[in-house]
Amino acid sequence: MTKLHIKKGDIVYVNTGKDKGTTAEVLKVLVKEQRAIVKGVNMVKKNTKPSAKNPQGGIVTMEAPIHISNLNPVDPKTGKATRIGRRLNEAGKLVRYAKKSGEEIKDAEVKK
Repeated sequence: MTKLHIKKGDIVYVNTGKDKGTTAEVLKVLVKEQRAIVKGVNMVKKNTKPSAKNPQGGIVTMEAPIHISNLNPVDPKTGKATRIGRRLNEAGKLVRYAKKSGEEIKDAEVKK
């Protein structure tokens, strides 16, 4: 498996599709399918049966996965889309950095 340039919690820019130009946060990354679910992007309507969680049922609007090739991480310095590189930091740990500014991209704090 290849390493992906996008992680959960990253702020990304959408390159193509109906939501082109949108900047939003990654909610979930589907590694095997090479797709990501991005907040408020690629919204679809799904019909749902009545359940304990949703007793009424009906039409629900939700985010559908979008291919990661259509997403670019946002540079923390400029706020624009950038490509990602990997290098060792002072502590000897492999970190991601923005190719445009050279700024290190911090991993989002994941709350459990």
